Amino acid sequence: MSKMDVDQPNESPVDKPSGIIEKIQQLGQTNVPQLAQDTNIHCLTIIGQIEGHMQLPPQNKTTKYEHIIPQLVAIEQNPKIEGLLVVLNTVGGDVEAGLAISEMISTLSKPSVSIVLGGGHSIGVPIAVSCAYSFIAETATMTIHPIRLTGLVIGVPQSFEYMDKMQERVVKFVTRNSDVTEETFKDLMFAKGNLTRDIGTNVIGADAVKYGLIDEVGGLGKALSKLNELIALRGSQRPEEGMIQ
Repeated sequence: MSKMDVDQPNESPVDKPSGIIEKIQQLGQTNVPQLAQDTNIHCLTIIGQIEGHMQLPPQNKTTKYEHIIPQLVAIEQNPKIEGLLVVLNTVGGDVEAGLAISEMISTLSKPSVSIVLGGGHSIGVPIAVSCAYSFIAETATMTIHPIRLTGLVIGVPQSFEYMDKMQERVVKFVTRNSDVTEETFKDLMFAKGNLTRDIGTNVIGADAVKYGLIDEVGGLGKALSKLNELIALRGSQRPEEGMIQ
């Protein structure tokens, strides 16, 4: 073996991804909560399909819950981050992963505001309502439908009971974190004739506010203004902590 073979590195510095490129590849964004030094607001994006316990094909645009959950923990722990903005454009996805994200957002001690752009469908609905205040774009939609399971389903009464209990968890969470009543939400979920060859309802913009799912119709400017308002309100209620910071 020649000296050149021994000294030659396995990978040239050019081939190694930079820190920013690596963050984009892993998290889909350039900044993570620990490094957000220039702003007191962290933006969390829920895009594409929410990936749970099963890995989706590479051509699918996904939001991986194992990436989102550590970010939420870091947001809660980082004193420099005072508010969370959640931007949704999702078709839904894994029910339990979506509920896990929703529960973590709803239990944050810091103010949070969500905005639905394009669509916040299926399990995206609980995530949208999990924030302290929610917005929806005028042209955005939210599809409400019963729980579906893919793969092998055993044809026994216990399978139906399992699906029914899982569906009830979604209903309870949405009604607990929004102004929609359980009766209205179930009527939207089981409506016939609204979706082609399917059961459920497609709610657009102002209709989501009318039903009590979303707090207000608005875009990014309104969402950020509301979040800053909630941050200021929280600061005024905790003056002693504000002095320490």
